[in-house]
Amino acid sequence: MLLIRTLRVQTCHVVTNIISRTSTCRASNRAPNRTFTSATLKLETIAVHAGHAPDAGTAAVTTPIHLSTTFQRDADGSYPHGYIYSRAANPNRSALEESLRALEGGSAAAAFASGSAATMSVFQALEPGDHVVAPLQAYYGTAKLLTEVFQRWRLDATFADMTDPSVVRSAMRPSTKLVWVETPSNPLLSITDIAGVAQIAHDGGARCACDNTWATPVSQRPLELGADLVMHATTKYLGGHSDTLGGAIVTREEDEFFARIRLIQTTGGAVPSPFECWLVLRGIRTLPHRMRAHSENALAVAEFLQQHDSVEAVHYPGLAAHPAHDIAAAQMRLFGGMCSFQVEGGRESALAVAAKVRLFIRATSLGGAESLIEHRASVEGPETTTPDNLLRLSIGLEHPDDLIDDLAQALLT
Repeated sequence: MLLIRTLRVQTCHVVTNIISRTSTCRASNRAPNRTFTSATLKLETIAVHAGHAPDAGTAAVTTPIHLSTTFQRDADGSYPHGYIYSRAANPNRSALEESLRALEGGSAAAAFASGSAATMSVFQALEPGDHVVAPLQAYYGTAKLLTEVFQRWRLDATFADMTDPSVVRSAMRPSTKLVWVETPSNPLLSITDIAGVAQIAHDGGARCACDNTWATPVSQRPLELGADLVMHATTKYLGGHSDTLGGAIVTREEDEFFARIRLIQTTGGAVPSPFECWLVLRGIRTLPHRMRAHSENALAVAEFLQQHDSVEAVHYPGLAAHPAHDIAAAQMRLFGGMCSFQVEGGRESALAVAAKVRLFIRATSLGGAESLIEHRASVEGPETTTPDNLLRLSIGLEHPDDLIDDLAQALLT
C-alpha cells in the first residue's frame, strides 16, 4: 500500500512537471510578431490570423494537422519544439487556444472535448463546500452538472433569476465563489446585465463566468464587461458547420484558478483531438461574417413571427418589444442567430408546426449553416421548465425570405 501511494505521488509530480515544461516551451514556441489583440486589429483580422502562421517545416500556409500523440526528445532529454505528449499539448490545440484567447481578449485559453467538459472544469476547480450562483434559465446540462454530479461532492448551488440584480445579490453567501451567467439564455433568450452581475460577484469575493456560446465574441465581449472567465461550446458558432465537438474556457487573468482548470484539462484528459481543433480553427476564420448573416436572418424571422396570429410570443433580444432589449443593445454588437417562439394552442400545435417545416431541419444543436427547429421541452425531459408550446430556432445562412415562407406554410392551420 505504501509503495502504491508513493508511486501515485511521484506520478502526480511527473505529470505536473510535464505540463509546466510543455506550457513554457509552447509559449516560447509561438511565431514572432504573431500575437494579435483587439487593441491593434479589428476582429475580422484577428479571426483570420490569430493561431495561424506558415508551417516552420514546410512553409504551408494552412495549418497542418498534427496527429502524432508523442514527440521526440533531444539527446539531452529536452523537448526543444515544446511538445511531449498530445494529452498535455498538441500544436493544433495550441493554435486553437491562441485564436480563442485573441478573439475574447483574454490572457489564456484552454480547449476541451465539449462545452460540457469546459463547464465541468470550472466547477471542478472549486473546493468542496464552495457555493455557486447559477441562472434559472440556462442550458439544462449546466444545471444537471451542478445538481446531479457536483452536489454529491459538496459543491452547493443556488439557481437565481439573473435578469434581476437584486435577486442575484440576495443569493450571494460568504461561501459563494462563482457566479455563472448565460446570456442570451437557452431557450428563452433572457438577457443578463453582465457588468452588473460581475460587479455583484466581485463585491462578494466571487468570480464571474459567462457562457458566451450563443453570442460569440463577435456579438458580445464578457471579459471587457467584467467577467473573469468565458465559456464556449465551440461545437456551435465557432466551428460553424455542425461537424465538430468541442468547448473552451478563456480567462481574463492567467492566475492560480486558471492553473487548476489547465491541470484538469491536461491531467484529466478532456481534450479535443487535433482534427477537432483544426476544424474549429478553420471555422473561426469566417465567424464575423457568418454571425452578421445569422443575426440579420434571425431578426427578419423574429419580426415575421411577431406579426403572426398563430404565434403567442416571440423571444429575440433584437426586437424592441423584448423586455431587456435596452440591456442587450448596450452590451451586444449583434443580437445573434437564435430565436424561439410559442405557438398558440399548446404542445400539440407546436409539434404540428415542427412536423410541417420543409427547409428547417428537426434537430438539436445550433450554429451551423443550416436552420434547425426543435421542440425544446421534449429534449429536456420531464423536469423541464421550458413552455410546452415553445419551438427553438437556430437561424442559418439561407435566404431569410425562404425561411419565412417555410414557417408561414407550417403555421397555416
